[in-house]
Amino acid sequence: MMPQRSIDLNADAGESFGSWRMGMDEHLFPLMTSVNLACGFHAGDPVTMLAAVRQAVDAGVAVGAHPGFADLVGFGRRDLAVSPDQVYADVVYQVGALRAVVGVAGGTLHHVKAHGALYLRMARDLEIARAVASAVRDVVPTLPFVVLAGEGGALMREAAAEARLPVVAEAFPDRAYLPNGQLAARSTLGAVLRDPAVAAQRAVRMVLEGCVEATDGSLVALEAETLCVHGDNLESVEIATAVRSALEEAGVEVRAF
Repeated sequence: MMPQRSIDLNADAGESFGSWRMGMDEHLFPLMTSVNLACGFHAGDPVTMLAAVRQAVDAGVAVGAHPGFADLVGFGRRDLAVSPDQVYADVVYQVGALRAVVGVAGGTLHHVKAHGALYLRMARDLEIARAVASAVRDVVPTLPFVVLAGEGGALMREAAAEARLPVVAEAFPDRAYLPNGQLAARSTLGAVLRDPAVAAQRAVRMVLEGCVEATDGSLVALEAETLCVHGDNLESVEIATAVRSALEEAGVEVRAF
């Protein structure tokens, strides 16, 4: 396989709530080519959503919806016992809300990517993956659906194929990988990588070599079309800066998928 020479760089963002501040969107957005904005369930509120969308539109980055579990207290990172029917309804609600906000701000919703525990649940629970994919299809049938690259995202891709959604494969330079291609639980030591130089090195390898080193030292194969930087990481701006610089220095074009 020839090395891929272009990549999208995305961030999970818009994750403040009321007077509680999370992330540095105003500094992060100019480094990105797409962003995934919280829809009010794990973070965000109507005022925050509109402000984040306007910032993204002004920065010229593609705007995606970032639906999650209804878990403001846990920031959407707790694996809740929720039925597929509830997940379907929740995702319809969230994607529909952000789509309306994007329209008011003069933009067009570009994609959907699930957040946190919902994203991880989709990687191991086909019925939940189907519920999310069906919800996306029923709101906007042509929306690209972001899923975990490699074998770790097999169930997510299966659900997307059943819903006839276009799929975008995603990799994470700032997260540790298990040998099976799934992300290490955040409770695991070293699951979140905070060194910009390490994240940048991993990003270049993901794009040019199509692999990432897992926690046991083995190599996990993946073909990514987008790389994610987590906006809630305190080092997010430094990581994004290092990743983008390293990719461009390696001859990789950074652009929206």
